[in-house]
Amino acid sequence: MLIMIRVLLSWIPHDPYNQIIQILYRITEPILKPIRDILPMQSMGMDFSPIAAFFLLGFVKKFLLMAV
Repeated sequence: MLIMIRVLLSWIPHDPYNQIIQILYRITEPILKPIRDILPMQSMGMDFSPIAAFFLLGFVKKFLLMAV
């Protein structure tokens, strides 16, 4: 959910120095940065790391539910 909020915030002007925004970035960045390092697509102006994160988190969720 937090990744989706971050995606939505990227479409609207916001204050990056706002404390809530900074907390959101600190929580989501450890998930998105490794994906960005693997998929260097943002040079084209698009960041596909949130999409990849959704797929990855969905896979992990399915794997964990199957293990239970």
